[in-house]
Amino acid sequence: MGVAGTGRFDLMQVHNLLAWEAHLPRLLAMKAEGRLRYVGITTSEGRRHGETERIMRAQPIDFVQFTYNPVDREAERRLLPLAAERRIAVLVNRPFREGALLRALARHRLPGWAAELHCDGWAQAVLKFIVSHPAVTCAIPATSQVAHVVQNMGAARNPLPDAALRERIAADIAALA
Repeated sequence: MGVAGTGRFDLMQVHNLLAWEAHLPRLLAMKAEGRLRYVGITTSEGRRHGETERIMRAQPIDFVQFTYNPVDREAERRLLPLAAERRIAVLVNRPFREGALLRALARHRLPGWAAELHCDGWAQAVLKFIVSHPAVTCAIPATSQVAHVVQNMGAARNPLPDAALRERIAADIAALA
């Protein structure tokens, strides 16, 4: 039985790869039985990217979740291209480094490109950088504050940066953060 009597889950993920060898086969069996729509894995630690990549290559997962933002870009080398190649949906966690990135950027004015993207805050700029990557499905910025939700939702407005502007954004943010 699924949550609240639904009978089926949409997505279940092995959190932080904990005992994934035991849990993943069970989740895949649940999917085969029709009790689960999608199966995924998560990690919030860059040091686990190698293991994440091995699982992505070897297992029939539908989703992967990891950290990615303008200053944590290791995922661009192998994980994001692999997700695109294997058609694995990507959930991006910790887009703001648990708020540390936004606190560092708050001391600085938004660059000119932010106006081009209709950003009125750093959170929108960071989120637009993330979700404009072709392999990213969704960013999940954890917050409990309504004002932050409103700010984050502004990132859903067009336009999004192209590849050249994404590089400029990353360089500018890395220099400021």
